[in-house]
Amino acid sequence: MNLSTRRVFLAATSLLVAAAASPLLADTYPSRPIKIVVPFAAGGGNDLLARLIAQQVSEQLKQSVVIENRPGAGTQVGAEVVARAEPDGYTLLSTSMTTYVLNPFLYKKLSYDPAKDFAPISLTGSFDLMLVAHPSFPAQSLEQFVALAKSKPGDLSYASAGPGSPHQLAMELLMRRAGLSMVHVAYRGAAPALQDLIAGHVPIMMLDVATAREPVKAGLLKAFGAASLTRFSDFPDLPTIAEQGFPGYQASAWQGIVAPARTPLEIIDRLNKAIGAALADKQVREKLRAAGIEPIASTPAEFKAFMAGEAIKWDEVIKAAKITLE
Repeated sequence: MNLSTRRVFLAATSLLVAAAASPLLADTYPSRPIKIVVPFAAGGGNDLLARLIAQQVSEQLKQSVVIENRPGAGTQVGAEVVARAEPDGYTLLSTSMTTYVLNPFLYKKLSYDPAKDFAPISLTGSFDLMLVAHPSFPAQSLEQFVALAKSKPGDLSYASAGPGSPHQLAMELLMRRAGLSMVHVAYRGAAPALQDLIAGHVPIMMLDVATAREPVKAGLLKAFGAASLTRFSDFPDLPTIAEQGFPGYQASAWQGIVAPARTPLEIIDRLNKAIGAALADKQVREKLRAAGIEPIASTPAEFKAFMAGEAIKWDEVIKAAKITLE
């Protein structure tokens, strides 16, 4: 056998071995604990969603699924850990709108490449937002708010959880659609922003439903519209922003699960089915909705297409608002 023939033989043999090993890999997976990296601190909504899914996926796959919180650098710390991990299905990332869509446009340099370093598995949920204001704010509806803001361009301010946060981007999207000019007041998180909003130091804000629910019900805030395409079950009388003259308007902070790129498709498929079953569990859905999280499952292809659409939408908003974190 000459050298050229030997190379062809070895290449063909390698392909056959890989093809034979793939079903075997899927049959034996998982043979050890799976780790889901959450690039946020423990205790928040992102962490809760990941932990509920981990518990159910563990039962589905008959294997331990552990959560590892790796916050920092706008989720870059956790994302880099998974991007550099072995593509064997044992290290996953609880990704988010921030990690996958916003960071590439907000930072000049990233420690990971969202388009090349990850393989989508499934969407898991969305954190819906609503437009709320202090009770003293003179407008009593979205229509009145828009009219007031148009009459005073650059005079009114709005709060957010920080530069580039979903709260800011949702507001910037509305301002862009309505032709408004307002001053952005950035806080270090939703909690301090909410505190100043309730105190009347800032008049209005896009706030996640989980945080806004009790203040609105207690009369500490008033709500102008839901930033989702359908009305919230907790607030059935609150019309969506889309219903109030802005067709198609929708803004939410979403979350999903991805694996390192080149993870075998059989493993991706198995994880996708396990996550789908977890999100179909009645108790899981009730717990998530009680926390203001809407459970959403998808196929890997649907998740990939969804993220591509989100990237286009928010790229336009970020550039128009000239938002940057560097």
